Amino acid sequence: MRPGRRSLLLAAAAAPVSAALPAAAAGRPDGRRVPLVIGHRGAAGWRPEHTAASYAYAVQTGADWIEPDLVPTKDHVLVVRHENEISQTTDVARHPEFAGRRTTKEVDGRPVTGWFTEDFTLAELRTLRAVERLPRVRDRNTVFDGREPVLTFQEVVDLARRLSRTHGRTVAVFPETKHPTYFRSIGLALEPRLAEAVRRNRLGPRECVVQSFEPTSLERIAAERLGVPLWQALGTTGGPYDLVSSGDPTTYRDMMTPAGLARIARYADWIGPDRTSLLPLTPEGRLGTPTSLVADAHAAGLRIGPYTFRAENQFLPADFRRGTGAADFGDAFAEYALYYRLGVDAVVTDFPDLAVIARRG
Repeated sequence: MRPGRRSLLLAAAAAPVSAALPAAAAGRPDGRRVPLVIGHRGAAGWRPEHTAASYAYAVQTGADWIEPDLVPTKDHVLVVRHENEISQTTDVARHPEFAGRRTTKEVDGRPVTGWFTEDFTLAELRTLRAVERLPRVRDRNTVFDGREPVLTFQEVVDLARRLSRTHGRTVAVFPETKHPTYFRSIGLALEPRLAEAVRRNRLGPRECVVQSFEPTSLERIAAERLGVPLWQALGTTGGPYDLVSSGDPTTYRDMMTPAGLARIARYADWIGPDRTSLLPLTPEGRLGTPTSLVADAHAAGLRIGPYTFRAENQFLPADFRRGTGAADFGDAFAEYALYYRLGVDAVVTDFPDLAVIARRG
């Protein structure tokens, strides 16, 4: 990162990470760290992602945080979808009244064809229904297709608070700003709307942690002095699009060096790398040698929560696959146990129920 830009970061804006941890996840009487379980788009392994049913099932089965990905509507309302292109996660293609809105756009430097949230008002999106994003892998989830609407971020906040009351524990929301540079370029900046929501709902550090793959998006959140922790997500190849588009050569690999982690620690409390950045795979898809990333992150004062843990064979290292089908469940418990032993502070998972069971040891 360019040192000059880091002077813009407000170290006081990010609350201490310990304040964001539910009491039950801060540690055990024997001193062992208890990793948080973060429901990736809810419980996406069991329900279509980003639906109320997905979030509720995640919390019901023990998730500490739930993750909504944020994209805007045409009328600048934050809604929760994996991407702004919604043909894979809604039934928009079955609506003839919207056929003319199918188009191709360049998002983060890549051509994408489909239907985009920024071309729909919230009222129009309300006419759509969610569908399973991975129907060939998660055919079991397609039974829920067409049953639930697209949610706003506000509705997820309200749901998290209702679930907190129901289950007697604080459930945090973990919003991710998706494609923030792109949305800023078309006049639909995410950060001001997100900051408004945090303030309006009086979300504190135990109720909200903001994540992004783009450092400048987190800088903008830090400048809002919201008092919520920040999480720098990290990819496996290339660099964050905001830096790439500005000519900054910093890569994700650079950001995961001790020097890069020290820079991240000036503005963020967490890093969220792909889990293979902790345990690379061999060319045969088997487990390789652990890296020093967990220790390096802790040395920099950062907590670490790798993504995304799934139970199906096609997502697991060859060591943990069972059966012959790509969609068959493998030994996900063994994978969780391995990462817990590495000392991670959280796991981001499509199957929070399995992560919670593994956490019990």
